[in-house]
Amino acid sequence: MSDLAGHPPHNPILRNRVRAVVPTVYLAIVGMWFCLLASRPAAAQQNAKNVLVVFSFSTRGVYSGLLDLKTRMQAATPWPINFYVEYLEGREFGDKAYEKNVTEEFRRYYHDLKLDLVVVENVPALDYVIRHRDELIPGVPIVFYDVDHYRMQGQKLWPGVTGVTTPIDVRSTVDVALRLHPATRTVAVVTGNSPYESYWLKLIHTELARHQDVNEIDLVDLPTNQLLDRITALPPQTIVLFQLASQESPQPAIGTQELAEWIGQRRPTYSTVPWGCLNHECIGGDDYDGYSQIELLSKLVNRVLSGERPENIPVVHDAVRNFYVDWRQLHKWHIRESMLPAGTIVLYREPGLWQRYRGYVLAALAVMLAQALLIGGLLWQRARKRQAEAVLRESEERFRLLAETMPALVWICDPEGKVTYVNRRRLGFAGSDPISGYSDKWMGYIHPDDLPNIMNTISTALKDHQPYSYEYRIRRNDGVYRWMYDIASPRVNAGGSFAGFIGCAMDTTDLKLAQQALEKVSGQLIEAQEKERTRIARELHDDICQRLGLLSLELEQANRNSNGTRGDLEEIRSHCVEIANDVQAISRQLHSSKLDYLGLVPALKAFCEEIASKHEVTVEFSDRDVPPHLSRDISLGLFRVTQEALHNAVKYSGADRFAVDVTGSPAEVQLNISDWGIGIDVEEAKRNRGLGLVSMQERVNLVGGRFSIESIPGVGTTILAVVPLVIEKEASEEPEIVSHTGVG
Repeated sequence: MSDLAGHPPHNPILRNRVRAVVPTVYLAIVGMWFCLLASRPAAAQQNAKNVLVVFSFSTRGVYSGLLDLKTRMQAATPWPINFYVEYLEGREFGDKAYEKNVTEEFRRYYHDLKLDLVVVENVPALDYVIRHRDELIPGVPIVFYDVDHYRMQGQKLWPGVTGVTTPIDVRSTVDVALRLHPATRTVAVVTGNSPYESYWLKLIHTELARHQDVNEIDLVDLPTNQLLDRITALPPQTIVLFQLASQESPQPAIGTQELAEWIGQRRPTYSTVPWGCLNHECIGGDDYDGYSQIELLSKLVNRVLSGERPENIPVVHDAVRNFYVDWRQLHKWHIRESMLPAGTIVLYREPGLWQRYRGYVLAALAVMLAQALLIGGLLWQRARKRQAEAVLRESEERFRLLAETMPALVWICDPEGKVTYVNRRRLGFAGSDPISGYSDKWMGYIHPDDLPNIMNTISTALKDHQPYSYEYRIRRNDGVYRWMYDIASPRVNAGGSFAGFIGCAMDTTDLKLAQQALEKVSGQLIEAQEKERTRIARELHDDICQRLGLLSLELEQANRNSNGTRGDLEEIRSHCVEIANDVQAISRQLHSSKLDYLGLVPALKAFCEEIASKHEVTVEFSDRDVPPHLSRDISLGLFRVTQEALHNAVKYSGADRFAVDVTGSPAEVQLNISDWGIGIDVEEAKRNRGLGLVSMQERVNLVGGRFSIESIPGVGTTILAVVPLVIEKEASEEPEIVSHTGVG
């Protein structure tokens, strides 16, 4: 609608929603109103400036600052101003019929009026005026305000246009709403589907995406009855962001503000454009300062009316924002004002009892009332205190009963780490001294090697307020050191402040002994296996091979003395030689004699050559600084790891080149076996063919070493075994070397 200062009313067609489906009704309305508008004044005040103000939305109840806008603009310019005001239906610009009819009526109404300036409010009005400026207001300068500064970033300004942008902070509204309602699990967004509302919905989506623990429900452009049903069915712990833009035509069964009231009565309601629902059951939201906008706008209007070209006037960015809340809604939803952001503007604050009736309240009545309230408060406070003390005593008794019966050492400390409570089991663990379970005394029983790590862990935990655990040795009252596993969790006071730690320690000595026994059994099993392999190898080599060699010699002798069966005997001899070689190879696989007599490096080198020859692959062997005399356990373990690793690599990797590297240092021996094959899935290998991997791991563990596998699909696999160095002293006598006849 138009609002002409000192002139007959306006053209309301611009605020009426026009639907193509009812052209007859629309034309009738247009005709009726044009009869009323035909008396527009023929002349304005001499030298007055004609300024058209175009608002994006039609509802007058929503704050637009029109009166203040007129006052400030008139005060900022030396000329009288004739104001023409139009209210558009910003939500209807997706309707082409509406925009077409609005444009026709706009042109018809302002065709004969010379406008000096057009002031547009918000994005829908700005977009509409820019689209139709050439046909409606050619050459007329435009000044905009209340336009989101993000929309103007990167936007090349149109000729003859300048204005004031407003700061947008959707994040502030979302974050404050979730902070004031910390139990919120769902945010429902009530909005329409106009481009203006869709833009705000996109910003809200971006901000809610930061809160992954909050679900979002979008209620977009729903009919009123469906929207009411959806609001009623919302889950508990839901807040609503009300984003519906206001409109006057056509009026729905429930208007925008009535709808906001209905929703606000049932759910905590906020808005990123709060002036549309404040004073209508909406708690509030973050918005710009309208008075600051109008002040900056008035200065730009004065400069343009004074003759400056708008394109020469930089766009002004208004940075003033405030968070607005309805005081009544704070009380309704039990929100303390101390929880609000600093600088929040609280509106509609109701006067207190004394302010309303201070002229009628007698001093004596006030004193009596104060006394009654004081007495009642004291009694109520005492009752609450007694109740709280009873609950606290019961809770403490339950805790003590639990702590005293637990098979663990329970303790509690304050925020400085000073132990304030220990159970009887902890008191009696280290000795009969009544203070033996407390901080300083308790630390005296801990093994000196473990004490620095414990002190550092506790210091870090007291600073970070995070759970922690550690393992240590402590001397029991009988003088025996026991392994303890201590775990602690932070405690908090009712106000959320850090109150210290509560923890318990469990004796894990028996568990460690069981683990050691298991490891010992594993080692014994491997040792027994090696003994059995040695025995089998000895039998094969010293018995079967010797006899087969003798058989070969006898057959050779028979061949020299026989004429008729020379060929047959030669074939028999050849077979016997092959059998002897195969049996000898089996013997080397079961137990390498070179490992016993020549050491690790020659045995590994010979094994690599044997693998390369047998499988027609390349095995690169290298050694560096390996001591010649290693303990038998280390030599045998590394040799078996190499055997298993190369057999697996040849069988599964698909590669034809392998590398074995053994390196010594003063402290350890390191073995690397690498291939450049297809790689493996280590976990899958352990599950499906993991006996070899487990065997390698056990052999390295048996000598106190470290074992690891690294594999990259398509690149290859590397097996690393590192064992601490133990050099075996040379025997006083050289071992006896058994000579073999024939095929030794």
